Amino acid sequence: MRRTGTTRRGALTTTGALALGAVLTGCGGGDDAAGSGKPAHAAARAERALREKAVRDGGLLLARYDLVAEAHPATAAGLAPLRAAVGEHGKALAPPGAKGPADGAGKSPSAAPVPVPAGPEAAVRELAAAERRRADAYTEALLTAGPELARLLASVAAAAAAHAFLLTGLAEEAAA
Repeated sequence: MRRTGTTRRGALTTTGALALGAVLTGCGGGDDAAGSGKPAHAAARAERALREKAVRDGGLLLARYDLVAEAHPATAAGLAPLRAAVGEHGKALAPPGAKGPADGAGKSPSAAPVPVPAGPEAAVRELAAAERRRADAYTEALLTAGPELARLLASVAAAAAAHAFLLTGLAEEAAA
């Protein structure tokens, strides 16, 4: 005898079809109705500003990594791969055609140096907190970014969250 009514398979199929429809609807073109190009120009300016801020913030984070590694040489080996990744994020986030060192290989941005805590554990924990703030900021920026930049910001936010996790573990090792 055949069952009547809603089955689990039918409900899942319907839910999947609705989700796919919502995704496809949200991925429509971003053309403005008037055809003036002004909204597209404003969006390009906003994206460039977002990229420039991300590169500046990444440069400041690179400087913090350098200060911690310099103040606590025992942590330098653990920090090196994470610092290198932050430099790569700076390259990826740099606006197209941007000039200057986006990889952190050059001079760090001139900002008031943040005092490094005396203990390696506290210094690494501060780096972890900075990475968490970076992940949160990039996640928030996803709301206003265009599709390409949003994918990049999501990747960098995930990497920053992973860095925070790894730095927390490194801080615990430094305490031991």
